[in-house]
Amino acid sequence: MTSPFAAPCTITALSASNLSKAIHSKAYSCVEVMQAYLKRIALVNPAYNAIISLRSDSELLAEAKLHDAMLATGKSKGWLHGIPQAIKDLSATAGIPTVYGSPLMIKNVPLEDGLMVQRMKAAGAIIIGKTNVPEFGLGSHSFNTVFGATKNAFDVTKTAGGSSGGAAVALAQHLLPVADGSDFMGSLRNPAGWNNIYGMRPSQGRVPMWPATEVWVSPMSTEGPMGRTVEDIARLMHTQAGFDVRCPISIRESFDLTHALAPMSQSEMKSTRILWLGDLNGYLPMEEGITSICETALQGLSSKGCKVEALANQSQLGFQPERIWKAWLVWRQALVGTRLAPFIAMKDGRKQMKPEALGEYDASLILTGEAFMNASAQRTSFYQSMVKLLETYDAIALPSAQVWPFDVNLRYPTEIMTAKGTVAMDTYHRWMEATIYATFAGLPCISVPAGFGANGLSMGVQLIGKPQGDADLLRLAALCPVIPAKGRIQP
Repeated sequence: MTSPFAAPCTITALSASNLSKAIHSKAYSCVEVMQAYLKRIALVNPAYNAIISLRSDSELLAEAKLHDAMLATGKSKGWLHGIPQAIKDLSATAGIPTVYGSPLMIKNVPLEDGLMVQRMKAAGAIIIGKTNVPEFGLGSHSFNTVFGATKNAFDVTKTAGGSSGGAAVALAQHLLPVADGSDFMGSLRNPAGWNNIYGMRPSQGRVPMWPATEVWVSPMSTEGPMGRTVEDIARLMHTQAGFDVRCPISIRESFDLTHALAPMSQSEMKSTRILWLGDLNGYLPMEEGITSICETALQGLSSKGCKVEALANQSQLGFQPERIWKAWLVWRQALVGTRLAPFIAMKDGRKQMKPEALGEYDASLILTGEAFMNASAQRTSFYQSMVKLLETYDAIALPSAQVWPFDVNLRYPTEIMTAKGTVAMDTYHRWMEATIYATFAGLPCISVPAGFGANGLSMGVQLIGKPQGDADLLRLAALCPVIPAKGRIQP
């Protein structure tokens, strides 16, 4: 089954960057833009359930009118001036429910915005509502008992991925021009790949998160941008990024937007080397067709002069993947368990929390300081191995997921059917192991569209960049060919 088709209008077909230009040139008023998006959301969103907690039309149109009045006086807040935005439902939004997909938080309406939202508003964004997520953002499948499931942009019987699933589908179906997300275990990258858009996990510390109860370890999870174009990704990250004194590991050096948008020269392309990890020589189980479609996509970079080299053997990595997985589990359980503890303590907390979350929390209770420090040492060694690889290569590539989008009614894949047989999954997220490498090393990583398989579903390729090399990574991503959405979305 494919998705309900509805072509976007002239306004909603525009990229965020071009929409910004149209607003500032007075080609379209902020009110016209808001009306166009609200009309499209009303038409399309019921089929996908991507946007939730939508504010009233009257409130939003009144806010758009104020933005028009400001432009009439020659003033603009920034490039997002008058552009509708729905914030991922894990980030605090003043006056708009922030539910985390949990029945425990249905009545939670923050009094102030999170830092990223503050920055987007300061650049002119009009916050229209939220985008759907899995409960507490756990699991790469955006369903919960409060709002239901978000459907894949290209097949409503399949999952949208997660945890930024609502944002990804809203972009793919032109319900938003650009969107925010967040990423711990591929939450910006997996739904991007499954919905034929771009999802960027910035370098650790590039986009500081506040408020936060812990600022030294927790930033392994980061907020970041999603978009239909690399230019939109770069512009939104420039808005989100920047040092904040409350976040001590945030990056002080500013994100260089000018460099990020500068096209690569022919000589730069020819000197660019990319290491293709594939399935790590058989270590990562993958469904059929995933590596081949990613390899075809990488040929687009080869055609422009970049050298794409396949992993020779696992020893070339400089680390043992299984040991990294075990160290990752320790870090994940420690971070997730601590984050869930206040909710577990609430009345009926355990009763109203999904079993996957309870499993993470219970596992965290038996972790020792020694185990965490040993895992931290493993992470340090792994980081050094990645740095060494990136001394030779400009980027490391691998698929954004190990399975195709699965049935929307399935909680998670319990096994992966590979060409050589079926491999059982020992955790609810093991099928996303391919996403941990960028996260665990704190490196920038972008998922770029790889194309559509014979099943009509979308897949992405992750490109991992050098330490704090976000701008260079975006320049490389801009070389990747644009993948048409098989006629389902016609700009």
